[in-house]
Amino acid sequence: MAGEIVLVALIIIGLVGRSPIIATAACILLAVKLVHLERFLPSIERRGLELGLLFLTFSVLVPFASGRIHPKDIAAVLTTWPGWLALIGGAAATYINGKGLDLLRIDPQIIVGLVLGSIVGIVFLRGVPVGPLMAAGITALLYKLFKLIGG
Repeated sequence: MAGEIVLVALIIIGLVGRSPIIATAACILLAVKLVHLERFLPSIERRGLELGLLFLTFSVLVPFASGRIHPKDIAAVLTTWPGWLALIGGAAATYINGKGLDLLRIDPQIIVGLVLGSIVGIVFLRGVPVGPLMAAGITALLYKLFKLIGG
């Protein structure tokens, strides 16, 4: 029963905080529980992140598949300093996301803080939710920084 209450609370928080992804995910998981399909929860937990990353990669690659980005566009980007900064930024982001994935594998309970922090960022800082993986990556970097400073 506690799981259902938490999911309903996350639905409400997602709606109030303008985070349809959190609200939708909580709704789907609540439906899974209410129709007694809990046996699928371990599979969702194990493969959900991979499927999410797959669909995220699909959305990023669509401009290439649809022909909106041409090889000459790629060459043009790589000859400008904003293009090089974007390349470095993309590489740094994927590295940070990898550290976040490691953190989530080691300590899956950290997702509670990530979700609550994302909601705070959406509601009070007018932020845009980019997902728990990037939030976990930033958390992993902050954790290393605090360990380095604090000993």
